[in-house]
Amino acid sequence: MNLYLRILRYIKPYWTHLTGSIVCVLLFVILSSVSVFSIIPFLSTLFNVQSRTEASAKTTVQTPEVSLPGLSLPGKETLMQKVNDFFLGKNWQQDRWKALHRFCFILVSVIFLKSMFDFLQAYLMSYVEQGVIKDIRNEIYTHLNKLSLGYFNKTKAGKLISRITNDVTLVNGGISASFFTMVQNPLLIVVYLTWAFIISWKLTLIAFGVLPVSLFIISWIGLKLRKSSTVSQERIADVTSILQETIAGARIVKAFGMEHFEIHRFSEKTYQYFKTMIRLTRARNVASPLTEFLSTAIGVSILYFGGTQVLKGEVLKPQEFIGFLVLIFSIMRPIKEISSVNNRIQEAMAAGERIFQLIDTEPEVLDAPHPVRIKTFHHCVEYKNVTFGYQEAVPVLKEVSLRVEKGKVLAIVGPSGAGKSTFVDLLPRFYDPQAGSISIDGMDIRNIKLSDLRQLMGIVTQETILFNDTVRSNIAYGLTDLPLSRIVEVAKVANAHFFIENMENGYDTLIGERGAKLSGGERQRLAIARALLKDSPVLILDEATSSLDTESELLVQEAIDRLMRNRTSFVIAHRLSTIQNADEIVVLNKGRIVEQGTHKELLKRGGLYLKLYNMQFRNGT
Repeated sequence: MNLYLRILRYIKPYWTHLTGSIVCVLLFVILSSVSVFSIIPFLSTLFNVQSRTEASAKTTVQTPEVSLPGLSLPGKETLMQKVNDFFLGKNWQQDRWKALHRFCFILVSVIFLKSMFDFLQAYLMSYVEQGVIKDIRNEIYTHLNKLSLGYFNKTKAGKLISRITNDVTLVNGGISASFFTMVQNPLLIVVYLTWAFIISWKLTLIAFGVLPVSLFIISWIGLKLRKSSTVSQERIADVTSILQETIAGARIVKAFGMEHFEIHRFSEKTYQYFKTMIRLTRARNVASPLTEFLSTAIGVSILYFGGTQVLKGEVLKPQEFIGFLVLIFSIMRPIKEISSVNNRIQEAMAAGERIFQLIDTEPEVLDAPHPVRIKTFHHCVEYKNVTFGYQEAVPVLKEVSLRVEKGKVLAIVGPSGAGKSTFVDLLPRFYDPQAGSISIDGMDIRNIKLSDLRQLMGIVTQETILFNDTVRSNIAYGLTDLPLSRIVEVAKVANAHFFIENMENGYDTLIGERGAKLSGGERQRLAIARALLKDSPVLILDEATSSLDTESELLVQEAIDRLMRNRTSFVIAHRLSTIQNADEIVVLNKGRIVEQGTHKELLKRGGLYLKLYNMQFRNGT
C-alpha cells in the first residue's frame, strides 16, 4: 500500500486537472444513468402504458401498499411518474407525438452532454497521466546522473533503459486505473444498482450474487499477475540489454563473423520473454471472460424470475422489466473493466518496485554536508596512503603516496592491470578510496563540492565519447550561447579546424552516434578541443593516442602538447616524447608505486621502467 501511495504522490502537481476529470466523470455517470433509464418512458410513449397511480384511480379497488426497504411502492410509482414527466411532459398520454418529440430532443441533449464530459475527462486524465510519466522519467534520469560511476559498471545499460521506458509506462497504467476506472465504473455500478433496486429489490438482490465470486477471482488472478509482471519486465530488460550491446559493438560482431551467434542469443531472450508474456496474458485475460460468464448466468436468472412476474401480472410492468434488464446488462461492462483494474494496478506496483529500487539507490560518491566551494588551486595535488579496490577484498591501489606541484606534468606508466586508470579516476572522485586521502592545496577533495572539483579537471581518454549532434555542439558541450569564433579558435589549436571545414556542413555537421562518421584521430581532436574550451587547470590524459595511426597520432600529440601548456597534467603515457618531457614519472606495478623519477633517472636504475621502455618504447625513439 505504501508503494502505491508513493506512486500516487506524483499526481500532486496536477490536482486541478485531476479534480476537473473527476467532476466530468461524475457528470458522465449521471448522464449515463439518465440515458439508460430513459428506456422506460420511451416504452411508455410507444405503447401508451398508463401509470399504476392512474390505473388505480380509475378503479374502486385500492392496490395494497407493498413496503420496500426505504421505499414504499407508492413512493416508487411517484418517482416513476416524475421520470415520465421529465422525458415526456405532464400531458404525454394526450399527445404522444409531442411526447415523442420531447423525448428525442432530451435524449439527444443528454447523449451530447454525456459525450462531451466523456471527452473532457479523458483529455484531463491524459494530461495527468502524461505529466506523471514525464516527471517520473525526469526523476529517474536526474537520479541516474547523480549515481557514481561504479553503479554503471555493475548495471547493464539495457536494464536502466527498460526502467525508464517500459516500467514507467506500466506505472502510468496503474494511475489511469485508479482515477478513471476505479472512480467511473464503481459510480456507474452504484447508480445503476440504485435504479434497479427502485424498480425491483428482489431482482436486484439476485444480481448481487455475482459480486463476491467476481471479487475472489479478481484478487486471486491479481496476485499471480504481479509475479508474472515482475518476471516479464526482467526479460524485456535482458532483450534491451543485448540489443544495446549488439548495436554498440556492431564492428566487433561483424569482424568476428558472429552475426549468427548474436541472432541466436537474441532469439533465446525473446523466446523467454515470449513465454513470460503468454503466462502474463493468460492471467491478465482470464478474469474478464469469467466475470462476463457469471454476469450472464445471473442475467439469465433475472430474466427468468422477472419474466414470470410479468407473465403473472404481478408487481413489475413490462416497460419496467425491460428497463431493469437494460440496467443490469449495462452494469456488466463496468464490472468487467473493474475486473481488469486490479491486474493493471498489480503490474504498476511491480514496475514501481523496480523504479523505486533505482531511485532509492544512494550514490557512492556524495558531497560533504557542508562542501567547500573552489574555483582553482594554487599549490599542489597530493595522494596520501591511498588504497582502493572495486571490491574491498581485492585492492587495485595499495598505500599510494604522491605529490604533484601545480603546473607540473606527471607521467604514469606500468604493465596492464597495474592500476594506472584507477589512479587518475580517483582524482575527479569517480570513486572514493577505501583508505587514505587525496588533497588539493591541503584540502581533502571529499570536502570540496563535487561540481567544483570536476570543473577543475579536463579529461581526454582513449575511448572518446561524442554525442549524436553537430561538431559545434560536441566541442561546446553544454554551452549553448558560445560564439562560433571561440569554438573555431580551440578547434585550430586542437588541429581540428581543417577537417571540420571540409565536412559537408562544417561546424553544423552531424557526426553520428558516438562520432561514427569520424576517424579515430578526428574524434580525439574534437575531444581535445572540448577540453581546451573548458580551460581547466588540471588535465587528465588516459592513453589518448594509443589507438591511432602514425599520422593521426602526430596531429593529436601536437594538439595535446598545446593543451598541456600551463596546466597540471596527469598522463597515462603511450608516446615516448610525452614521457621524456614529463617533470616526473611514476611506475605502478600491482597497485604500488615501485619507481619514481625523471626519464633519465629511471633508465639508469635499470628496473621495471627500463624493461617497459625496451618492450614498448624503443621503436619510438
